[in-house]
Order: sequence, then structure tokens, then C-alpha cells
Amino acid sequence: MSRHQISLLAIAVAAVTALAPSPASAQPKKAPVDCEQVKCIALTFDDGPGQYAGTLLDTLKKYDAKATFFLEGQYVKSRPAFVKRMAAEGHELGNHSYSHPDFTKSEAGKIRSEIQKTQDAVKQAAGVEPKLLRPPYGLADLQVSDIATEFGMPMILWTGGSHDWDTKNVEAIKKKTLEVAQRDGIILMHDWVKQTVDAMPSIVKTLQSKGYTLVTVSDIVKRQNLQPGDIFPVPQGWER
Repeated sequence: MSRHQISLLAIAVAAVTALAPSPASAQPKKAPVDCEQVKCIALTFDDGPGQYAGTLLDTLKKYDAKATFFLEGQYVKSRPAFVKRMAAEGHELGNHSYSHPDFTKSEAGKIRSEIQKTQDAVKQAAGVEPKLLRPPYGLADLQVSDIATEFGMPMILWTGGSHDWDTKNVEAIKKKTLEVAQRDGIILMHDWVKQTVDAMPSIVKTLQSKGYTLVTVSDIVKRQNLQPGDIFPVPQGWER
């Protein structure tokens, strides 16, 4: 090829490149969800990633819905690919201990170890560290709050539960979830319950048809100005 031909080819390539849309313009980044302006709800999944997490992620992706996964470190270690995918697809990762002990019956050293091991496992799997803690069974006391403060993490409970771990019935899970759904609600579910994963397409479609935008917990609590060691929603009788 002559120099003249090479020059003409370079000019042609440059022209095509200039006309082609950039990746950024082809896929503009979505603006953050403002839950003051839209009707938000957060679905949260504990104790995972469970063996059905891949199917759940497929459903969430299909309906452009986000969720928060409060992960157990032991399952992060055994199913790291799910955790990596959760982060890559814009879901929020939370810390739910390593092996699910009752923190209110645990020594301080045990609690710290459970939290740290899960932080490390999630970081290794997905390259991010959880910013939120959900204590096992939703149980916390002042010692747990103080240790959460050390880790710089607020504690997140829930406004309503699906009771999926109890009923393990698709229709019952759907019915209960829709009963407790409310604006800015945080719903407790479990991705190890197959019936929950089976019910999710119907649940997501129904919530969206009712005007809900499915977001992460951090989207919901953004206006709460939560500090490390705070607990939200505050359970009855909780005193700091």
C-alpha cells in the first residue's frame, strides 16, 4: 500500500470515528433516583447469596429493578460470582455477618470477627465493601451499636417482612409482600427461598404497576442522615 493510500485510509477512519456515537452517548448514565419525587420501595434479601440468586438477578435485570442484598460471608465465599454480578448490575451489598449468630448473645470479639470476615469476603468477590449492616435476626443492643460505629456502619432493619422463610408458598409470599408494601418501605425477603425467587416476576410487575420504583436501601434512607451505629427503622423500645 502506498503512502498516499495509507493517508487516505487514515482520513476515512478518522471521519467514521468522529461520526460514530461514543459509548457514553450511546448509553447515558442514569440520574440518581430521588425518592422525594418518586414512589420508592426497597426489596432486601438476607442470608445469601443463595443458590437461586442468579435467577433472581435475571428477573431484576429484566424489569430494571434494584435491590439490596444483606450477605453472609460464608456464602459469599462459596458463591462469589453472584456477588460480583450483584455489584456489577447496580445492586447494593450489605453485611449480614459471616455465619449468622445472635449478636446480642455474642462476645465483642466474635461480633467484630463476623463483620470483618464478611467485609473482606465481599471486597474480594466484588471489589467493594458493604456500607450497611443488618444484624442477624434483626437483633441489636448497645454493644452491637458501638461495634457498628467502629466499622462506620448504620444498621438497617425493615418496615415489613414477606414471611417467606415461614410459608415457602408463592402466593402467600406475594400476598404478604404486597400487604406490607408502602412508600419508602424496606421489605425483608430471602433469596435462598425458591418460592420467593419464583414469585419475584409477579411481585416486581405488580409493584411497578402500582407506581413503585424499586431502589436500594441507600436510596430510601438518604434523607435520614444516618450516622454509624444508628439503627433504622428504629424498633419499638430501642434506646440509644
